[in-house]
Amino acid sequence: MEKQPMETMMQQRETALLVSVDTGEFDAEISLDELEDLASTAGADVLVRVTQKRESPDKATCIGAGRLGEIAGLCDAHDIDLIIFDRELTATQLRNLEEATGRRVIDRTTLILDIFAGRARSAEGRLQVELAQLQYMLPRLAGQGTALSRLGGGIGTRGPGETKLESDRRHIRRRIDSLKRQLRDVERQRQMRRSRRKKEGIRTVALVGYTNAGKSTLMNALTDAGVLAEDKLFATLDPTARSLRLPDGRQVLLIDTVGFVRRLPHHLVDAFRSTLEEAAEADVILNICDLSSPDAAEHLQVTRSLLDNLGCGDRPVIPVLNKCDKAEGILLPEAGRSAVRISAATGDGLPALLDAVAAALPPDRRRVHMLLPFTEGALAEQCRREGAVERDEYTPDGVRMTATIGLRLLKAVEPYLLPDEKPGENPGRSNA
Repeated sequence: MEKQPMETMMQQRETALLVSVDTGEFDAEISLDELEDLASTAGADVLVRVTQKRESPDKATCIGAGRLGEIAGLCDAHDIDLIIFDRELTATQLRNLEEATGRRVIDRTTLILDIFAGRARSAEGRLQVELAQLQYMLPRLAGQGTALSRLGGGIGTRGPGETKLESDRRHIRRRIDSLKRQLRDVERQRQMRRSRRKKEGIRTVALVGYTNAGKSTLMNALTDAGVLAEDKLFATLDPTARSLRLPDGRQVLLIDTVGFVRRLPHHLVDAFRSTLEEAAEADVILNICDLSSPDAAEHLQVTRSLLDNLGCGDRPVIPVLNKCDKAEGILLPEAGRSAVRISAATGDGLPALLDAVAAALPPDRRRVHMLLPFTEGALAEQCRREGAVERDEYTPDGVRMTATIGLRLLKAVEPYLLPDEKPGENPGRSNA
């Protein structure tokens, strides 16, 4: 079967029914609201939501027999194309549910993987998504045979493609091994870039946070990066890095990362670990939160938990409360005293944010007074370009300058420091 272009598939809206089995593990209604947002992002119009409270999911169908019959009737009454469960389903549950309802059935993880498949643009992103999809689908092929008719098209079928999923288990395992090898090569290249940045003294600042919190809008506001910024979940999947100049003259690399959600499938965390490690190894992490969201406090906590799982406990993390223009008067004590309120859309609070980033970076800057001879015009220009110059005055003896500069540049200007500014003679003047 000829595959349709992604743009065409995304335009064909499907009708969906959402199902939540409330066992008390989490807030079912909030999670179902998020599932509806995810479904809309994938291209579905949610017409019906069904919730059932149970001590545990039914092993055969996840929900009770009576509620299953009700769902089958609702599907007929509302002409439902797709049923989406707000939890992971086994192969047996998927098969039984589809036989009982006559509709395609997918689970929360499959839906998120489908969105990622539609958003991935880089070669690495596509490799990561395909690996996550195949690893998740492999144990769920039991009982479905090789036809896999449920994968004939629509939400939950994007990514690796029909032909790969119709292959036997051995072929799929070989494909998984191949993807892992390719991603190991990509990770080696990424690690080499990180090592080179560290060797060259390049500081990095990572934007992390709940999906749709405004990370890409902030990235564009600070760097004119031109990153896609949409009011949709997972609008950004592939990481973007741009240079950013701080008020003290330092140049840092600002990195935009994929957004998080509640119960982010561990298959995605594992597959995207190399990408997420860009955040784990950053010098400063900005935890972006949509202050206007009623779930802002929980979103902050979701990100904190995922950062802890990635081993970011020793990194400075600045909570950034975005969209404050839509949340006047709203306080968020859970963010802590170090939080910075901003609006990436209007620019409000951005200077304070840059100051907070500069203060959180390791102290590798120093404020100095110097007298540069006219023969060192190139060095004076380098100080202007790389440092934060407070005073720049031409005198008969040369250029008298007061500037905050990096330690590497400090070595170059050392012969021209004024007597009370020799390194080590006045440590109290150092400034981060």
